[in-house]
Parts: sequence; structure tokens; C-alpha cells
Amino acid sequence: MRLHTRFQLAAAVAALTLLAPVAQAVPSFARQTGMACAACHTVFPELTPFGRQFKANGYVLDNLRQVRAVSSARQQLLSLSEIPDLSAMVQLNYSQVAKRVPTQSGPALAGTSEFPRQLSLFYAGKIAPHLGTLAQITYTSFQNDFNMDNTDVRFANLVVLPGKNTLTYGLDLNNNPTVQDLWNDTPAWGFPWSHANASLSPVADVQLDEQQAQNVAGLTVYGFYDESLYVEFGGYHYAPLGPSRTDGLIDANNSNVLHGFSPYWRVAYEYDWDANSLEVGTVGEDFEEYPGGGTALVGRKNTYLDIGEDFQYQYIGEHNIFSLLGSHIHENITWGASYPDVASNPRDNLTVTRLTGSYYYQREYGVQLGWFDTTGSTDRGAYPPTTCAAGDQQSYCGVVTSANGSPDTNGFIAQLDYVPWYNVKLVAQYTAYNKFNGAGTNYDGFGRNASDNDVFNVMLWYAF
Repeated sequence: MRLHTRFQLAAAVAALTLLAPVAQAVPSFARQTGMACAACHTVFPELTPFGRQFKANGYVLDNLRQVRAVSSARQQLLSLSEIPDLSAMVQLNYSQVAKRVPTQSGPALAGTSEFPRQLSLFYAGKIAPHLGTLAQITYTSFQNDFNMDNTDVRFANLVVLPGKNTLTYGLDLNNNPTVQDLWNDTPAWGFPWSHANASLSPVADVQLDEQQAQNVAGLTVYGFYDESLYVEFGGYHYAPLGPSRTDGLIDANNSNVLHGFSPYWRVAYEYDWDANSLEVGTVGEDFEEYPGGGTALVGRKNTYLDIGEDFQYQYIGEHNIFSLLGSHIHENITWGASYPDVASNPRDNLTVTRLTGSYYYQREYGVQLGWFDTTGSTDRGAYPPTTCAAGDQQSYCGVVTSANGSPDTNGFIAQLDYVPWYNVKLVAQYTAYNKFNGAGTNYDGFGRNASDNDVFNVMLWYAF
């Protein structure tokens, strides 16, 4: 049975579920549709084929009493749920780094508790006919503040074409490239779904991997033909949080400021059969940025051209669920503004590759294994070693620097999940580094090894 037929049938099923208790559910969308979150997710946040269709159609499928208004010409002026589409998510976390991290005031504690690590408030669901959103505001213990998080606003419509094929089309407004994507093999919703704030970040990452998340505003147009071929195109403009001037203008106090609009594209094809689905696609964005950080926002710019390929396979059985996801993003960098004053090379390249496999039994017990690899040009200017200032401990000066100017980093992530209810997850995660910032041993020049940055993380994650 084709997915658009299942989607139409699901609306009828949702209406019937008012006659029976609703199962454990993802809060806002489950309340709105009357369906348990297993309809849209394998295990949250990974989407099923139906979940992808629900998202592409603007989050508007509903099964709640509406406050309605109709004009004299029978034009629908209002269709508003009697229950607000509000929900919350909490993450509680304990993490431990393999070797203490040196700081100016002495070594940090190896173990860190975060209560909470993250608290998010959502408005998620239908706003009006054909218009819906997933809007998130998040408090983090690290920043001790609330900030705008991933937000996706959609206008969408579905038409039936000759031959009974369907076309879902729409406009999307969001603040993080790939947050609008329908699959879980692009950065915004890719594995690992969450990590510890105590984790140390490598010296380099591609721009498309959330380097501009929540610092941009993007508008794209998309089409999803017969739940198979997906095409999207649009652009992003710089829209930073927290103005650096009292009048809110963007100036040289800001860093990595996008020049004009940054074009974004996405093409993917999904094939569904029986309990299986397979997607292959490509995604990319062309970033042109002023370095800022004290340098006037005029003249030469640095450019980053990111082009990625991805795939996702899912098997969703009655008792067993299996997923295999992979992505490969290559970035060509031209240091138009930073060479030779900062970067040592006029051009560099960077490649990030990820592969993840997951298995769940009865959506309750799960194991996930991920491999990640970053490779790129050696550039002792762009990825410099640290020179100690007078009085600094040498061990403090390194940690997240590269002694040889290489960004190469790779390792594995192993994760065990226990999901006693659909909206509650207990996670045990271990991240192991084989190489960090260019080497396996003494990568910073002060004796720290890649394995010293291994992290064990335990998290309670629930939504209500």
C-alpha cells in the first residue's frame, strides 16, 4: 500500500482513537493527532516513513476539537485547537572524561553532573490550515540561560495528480540548515542524538554540521513527489542570537558573518517496500563569510562550499527495528580574507564521514554503534598549536589544539538505550577517540592523547 494512502487512512484511524485511551505519546504531536508516537518514530527522534510524511505536510494532521471561523464565501478563516500544542523535554546527565582536563585554575573534575543538562519548551503542531511548526526554546546548564533552539515553520499542501500520484509542496522557514530535513542522516537530526557538555570538541568541522545553527534564518521551497522524490532549494541569511551592540546591528564584533544569502539545496529519493525503506540523497550549501571578530565586515571573504551524500535504510518490523545511516560531507575552503594572516594555505579541504547502525527490540531495548571520521588539509595557521603565555601551565595550553596543524579526528560511539515508555529514554553512551586533532598520542604537544578525551555519558531523557 502506498504511503499517501496510509497517510489518508491514518487520519481516519486518528478519529477513531478518541473512543479509546491514547497510548504513551510524544506530547504535542501525539495529543494533536491522537496517535502514539510509534506512528511517527521508530524510537524518538528517528522518523518513520509516516513521520516524514507528517512533517512534509506541515505538522497539521489533527484529531482534536477545533475553534473554527468561516467567511460568507465559506473560506476557512480559523482552525485552532482547543488544547494548546505545548510540551516540554528534560535531559538529566552525568558524564566522565577519561583523563581530567587541565584549566588555568588546576585540573577540572573528571565527572560532571548536569541537572538539567537541557530543558526545552515546545510549541509543536498546527497553527492554521496548511501551516504548522516545531518551535523550541531551550535552557542549558552550561549557559544558564534560555535561548531559541531548533525551529521549523512550514506552509504545506498536498495535491493528487493525474494517475493518482501525489505532490506535497511547501515553504519552510527555519534557523538551522538541515533541521527541516525528513531523514536522520543529515546533521541536525543525526546520531548522536545528544552528547555531554563535558565532551571536548575537535578543532575543525564542516559548516553544514550545525556551525551556523541558530545564527541564521532560512527560507526554502520544497516538493515531495509521490512520497519518493524530494527536492528543496532556498537560502540562509545571518541572524545571530544575542546582539553585540545595544542597537542590535551586526558589526565587526560578530564573527563568521554570512554575506548576503547562502544558497542551500537538497535532493533525495526514497523507495519503500514491505517493512523496508531506503533513501539516498545529496545536500549542500555555499557559505560566504566575513571573519569579523574585530575585522570590519567589508572586502574579502572566506568561502566554504559543502557538498554531501547520504543514505538511510530502515526495517520496521512488529518486534524488530533496524536502521543503517551514513553521510559524507566534503568542504572546499578558500581563505579569501584569512590568508596569509591567519591560514597558512590559500585553500584547504575538510571531509566529515559518519556511519551509524541501530537495533531495537520491541521499541524498548536498543543498541547503536557509530563511527565518525574527519580528515582535511594540514594548516598550522587555521588549526594552530598553542603558545603558552608567561605563567601558564603547558598542559593547560593544549587540550583542544593541534600540535601538527591537522584536523584529523576519528573514533566510535557505542550507545545502549532503554525505553520503558515511548516518551522516556535512559541512555548509556561511550565515545572513544582513535585520533584527535591530528594524532593518537601527544596530539597537543603537551602529552595529551586522543584516548584521554574518551567520554562516558549516562542520560535520562523524557518529554511530557
